[in-house]
Amino acid sequence: MVKGIQRTLYVILAFFIGLFIASSFFLRAEYNYFAYGDTPVLAKQKLVLFIVLIAAVLALSAVLYRMCLKLDKYSPKMVIPATLLFSCAIQIVIIFLFTRLPTDDSQTVLSLAGDMLYRNDYSSFDTSGYLHMFPFQFSIVLYLKTLLYLFPDNYLVIKGFNILFSLVTTLMIYLLYKELNPTSKRQDYGVLVFAATYLPSLFMSNLIYNDVIATAFLTSALYFAVRFIRTTSYKDILLTAILLAAGNYFRSIGVIFLITVLLTLLFHMRTLGWKKVIPPVILTVLLFNVPGWTQNAVLQGTHTVEESPNQNSAPVYMWLNMGVNLETFGFWDNRESYSIYQQDAGYNKAESARLFKASIADKFSKATAGELVNMYYKKLIWTWTEGTYQIERYGIGNDGSSSSGGRMGFVMDRYVYTTFASDWFKGDSNTRSGLLWILYVLNILMYACILVRLIVGIKAKRYAETPLILVILGFIGFYLLWEIKSRYIYPVYPLLIVFSYMGFKDVYDYTFGKRGA
Repeated sequence: MVKGIQRTLYVILAFFIGLFIASSFFLRAEYNYFAYGDTPVLAKQKLVLFIVLIAAVLALSAVLYRMCLKLDKYSPKMVIPATLLFSCAIQIVIIFLFTRLPTDDSQTVLSLAGDMLYRNDYSSFDTSGYLHMFPFQFSIVLYLKTLLYLFPDNYLVIKGFNILFSLVTTLMIYLLYKELNPTSKRQDYGVLVFAATYLPSLFMSNLIYNDVIATAFLTSALYFAVRFIRTTSYKDILLTAILLAAGNYFRSIGVIFLITVLLTLLFHMRTLGWKKVIPPVILTVLLFNVPGWTQNAVLQGTHTVEESPNQNSAPVYMWLNMGVNLETFGFWDNRESYSIYQQDAGYNKAESARLFKASIADKFSKATAGELVNMYYKKLIWTWTEGTYQIERYGIGNDGSSSSGGRMGFVMDRYVYTTFASDWFKGDSNTRSGLLWILYVLNILMYACILVRLIVGIKAKRYAETPLILVILGFIGFYLLWEIKSRYIYPVYPLLIVFSYMGFKDVYDYTFGKRGA
């Protein structure tokens, strides 16, 4: 029965991956803040350019893979630190070349951290305040407040810690890959190098927010969960539970990883025995919400707030309402949903939930079945094939003074100072659009490799990658309903790297007659 469920999961993901790949030959998902503003774009595919770039990226990938194979003669104690140090150096160069200032929510949480630290000002929890509406953001505010307290008040300090979390994720990608491929005769340094030089992760260190931190915790949690299946060590499951709770504290999509961990444990009930499965399940569930509960207890105990911060926060229906939008297929709705909560409901959670439900029902009643199918199709394709996680805005940034139209003549991004590199990427330059094209094509090729691995797994009745599939399917299902940004699926990128590298290796070994290596 378990194998039947796992096979079904493989088939479902293969369907979605196939849909992503097939659709990319007709549509190209784009996000270019300077050119289009803060909006998703699905344009007609430039097929010739698309195919040429596929061939070029594929050829370069094969060359790099062969180069990485030559590293096998060196010890992991030498290669792993050297690769991580190289990745660290690249990221340091990036944050000095692209001195992006925080904007939007990034600027808000940083300002709140400063207010709390230097002025003991917690008024943001009051009605109409940012944390009254979004109390879950207090985790990143608290983190930033701690850094500001312990270290010099400088953007470089915060971005430096982003780099450290990014390096942890890179290491965990390699360890997770090795854990899922214990019989490999190679060192598989290629996956480590791929993770260490993956451009979205390198540039995302420039974003002062929770994405990089949560990704490191959640990837680490999944690694120790998979490791526990082999070792049955309570140290591994304890680390899983702690890391999972920490990751969820920073980003609430940790529940997808929680479900994955629990199902993975239950799938191995027969081989591990209930004594090795039930206690870890209970431990993981019990620890999951401890950080959030502790935070709320401290806030109320110190009379920072007089009631639970979640009492009148924005309800989940707000993001579900944003997710139903024919015009932008679930992207930002230009404050329409904010207005319902803030103005129509007067910051009242129960009242706004009622209004959001009515709004969702109204949207469904007015739309035809065809329009809804089209909306969800566009939503799915744009989110998963955009391929850059919006680093064009959140990682690279732009000099607002260079705007020639884009978003009504104004771009919110700013640099501390400009450099020759930021000038290369200025506005909608060829350098910027070229990088976006390469990342887009790389993302599609990664899906092609994942599809290969899925097919190979189904044929061989080998389902070791089930934990990866559960997380990916969880994200697909969740963001089919939720408000979308391609940045929101950033925590999945480590799993896509692991999965796609497996598929690339399968293709390479088959092509060059090295099966089983």
